[in-house]
Amino acid sequence: MPGFIALIILAFIALLLIITNIRIVPQAYAFVVERLGAYQDTWKVGLHVKIPLIDRIAKKVSLKEQVADFPPQPVITKDNVTMQIDTVVFFQITDPKLFTYGVEYPMAAIENLTATTLRNIIGDLELDETLTSRDTINTKMRSILDVATDPWGIKVNRVELKNIIPPREIQDAMERQMKAERERREAILRAEGEKKSAILVSEGRKESAILEAEAEKQAAILRAEAKKEAAVREAEGQAEAILKVQQATAEGLKMIKGAGADQSVISLKSLETLAKVADGKATKIIIPSEIQNLAGLATSLKEIMNTDNEK
Repeated sequence: MPGFIALIILAFIALLLIITNIRIVPQAYAFVVERLGAYQDTWKVGLHVKIPLIDRIAKKVSLKEQVADFPPQPVITKDNVTMQIDTVVFFQITDPKLFTYGVEYPMAAIENLTATTLRNIIGDLELDETLTSRDTINTKMRSILDVATDPWGIKVNRVELKNIIPPREIQDAMERQMKAERERREAILRAEGEKKSAILVSEGRKESAILEAEAEKQAAILRAEAKKEAAVREAEGQAEAILKVQQATAEGLKMIKGAGADQSVISLKSLETLAKVADGKATKIIIPSEIQNLAGLATSLKEIMNTDNEK
């Protein structure tokens, strides 16, 4: 009976030891296990049991990507300007064994390595290049740190320069330079605006002058056409009046001839008609020869009658 109780106690103790030595490794973690002080295994995600009093978990390692934000470091540029630069390193543990046994203080090692690498890179650049070459500096630092931390089981994914803080006098000079540059750009933009405005005004005046010239040309053409039409109408009216006078004269001569008048009467009537046509306004009248002869005859008769009266 005492032996059975002792057996139960031993079984209980063994079960208790097994239960207390069961370990569950969560996602994105790894456990480094030592046996009697030497590296034994790296437990991945799942259920594991270690041997009591022999095995021990040396380190619990997170496999997630981690961020290390280091304080500002004093660096000197190629042109002897001292600046404060702080960096942010994004890294991930890829080998828990190397991370556990590769370096004593991994974070301190990464910080010091980052500082020395940053000083080496900035020392080859001038101030202006440092301020405008963030991507180049980040790429160089990531490449150097990744190679250096590979024996520690660490992979550096990204390195970012968080802040670049030049001395106060350099900041004041940069602010004055930026202000002068902004004023210069403002003056250029204002001058370009005024230039474009003057060009638009000039083009508007030019187009206005062209339109006015075109309008004057069209008006002159219309006035000339109107004068031409008026002259044509006037000439047509005069021609029509002369034609009507000639037609009336011809009709009168026909009537006289029909009444039995001789050539002398017809000539006298023609002379009267010419006198009416002239109406005291014509300066030159062409008289047919028959009428001229008749006019000479009438003058001779008048002179004979005047002689008889004197007697």
